[in-house]
Amino acid sequence: MKKPVVALLGRPNVGKSTIFNRLVGEKISIIEDTPGITRDRIYGTVNHNNTSFHLIDTGGIDVNEEGFNTDIKSQAELAIDEADIILFVVDGKEGLTSNDLVVRDMLRKSKKPIYVVINKTDSKFYKDHEFDFYELGFENYFPISGEQNLGIYDLLEEITKGFHDIEEETNEKAIHFSVIGRPNVGKSSLVNALLNEERVIVSNVAGTTRDAIDTPFTYHGEDFVVIDTAGMRKKGKVYESVERYSLLRSMKAIDRSDVCLIVLDAGTGITTHDKHIAGYALEAGKAVILVVNKWDMVEEKDIAMKNFTKELKSEFQFMTYAPIVFLSALTRKRIHTLMPEIKRVYENSKREIKTNLLNDVINDAYALNLPPSYKGKRLKIYFSHQASVCPPAFNIQVNNKGLVHFSYERYLENKIRESFDFEGTPIIIQFKNKGEQEI
Repeated sequence: MKKPVVALLGRPNVGKSTIFNRLVGEKISIIEDTPGITRDRIYGTVNHNNTSFHLIDTGGIDVNEEGFNTDIKSQAELAIDEADIILFVVDGKEGLTSNDLVVRDMLRKSKKPIYVVINKTDSKFYKDHEFDFYELGFENYFPISGEQNLGIYDLLEEITKGFHDIEEETNEKAIHFSVIGRPNVGKSSLVNALLNEERVIVSNVAGTTRDAIDTPFTYHGEDFVVIDTAGMRKKGKVYESVERYSLLRSMKAIDRSDVCLIVLDAGTGITTHDKHIAGYALEAGKAVILVVNKWDMVEEKDIAMKNFTKELKSEFQFMTYAPIVFLSALTRKRIHTLMPEIKRVYENSKREIKTNLLNDVINDAYALNLPPSYKGKRLKIYFSHQASVCPPAFNIQVNNKGLVHFSYERYLENKIRESFDFEGTPIIIQFKNKGEQEI
């Protein structure tokens, strides 16, 4: 089952961002505090009653004397196309405006399920406009207050009802890997090189491809599915002019992947957008490979490879476990090195460690470097075991998890990685107080 997409649309200042923050919640993703990553939070994941979905926040759609703001309109059109459900946000305090009618006309063409979300109903002026919104002509209306958290639960209950119908066929036995990255780094060219045939359109113009294309193939007798996040865009739509919206396609592909290939451009180097995309793969707990494409354009390759590797380790400090593959999709030089790496990091993400071996490693690490005491108390480790795979997660039973410093957690992670091959995959360490029930 794929993760559905819900988009918030409306004119400016109706409270879309407030609703976004309310639905996503206060918990910030695990990579927010990592140096070197900034997050433009126009995307989020909403969890409700064992159901989760992507949420998109869009810029306010405004028509002034000069007409539409072109970038905002492009953002809105992309959000509408990508969404499974649209939340049309209006202002219960101000009432219906001509801009609301413009948004309505855009949404009517979409043929998507649309819910009119009347925000700011906690205002004393709401009663003056309560029935005006039915002029919009939609079926579903939800009065809420994003600020006061009124009606949010009922809204979530309604929009998640039909999510079980959003399904897709997939080969569960195949290794699924996605090719993600910012526009024009050579994602489609890389897919073509791997498949050794022209299955997808390749262009030098950034943004010529859209939607995810799944292509099954066999490598050394094993089934794979490559998910190319650069599918053919609809004619006349120039979505990639708003670069941050290319993230959504990456996120959707990441969800369905076992391994993510983060494609970088050897010519232009590392950008913040590259780190945004890598951050989503980390947040999703996926195995990753950093693929430096267009290596044919680089001179003095041996020296350049050392320098680029050093830069990658510095810029992607949150992902130092990721292997790096240098290649040229255009000339197919070094392309043969990629598939074995995909297979290897996938196997590492599924690796299971015997409990006695894990306890030996953790106990030895503890004895070698005792954690510092805090107010006369010292962390004690009683028992460790692996709780899950993809990504590998380990539960460590302690006397007081409040005594765990992040630096000591990092130390234990390093010791686990030194003892077992987890290259290419994140690992999760969860500390539990003795007797605490596992989630």
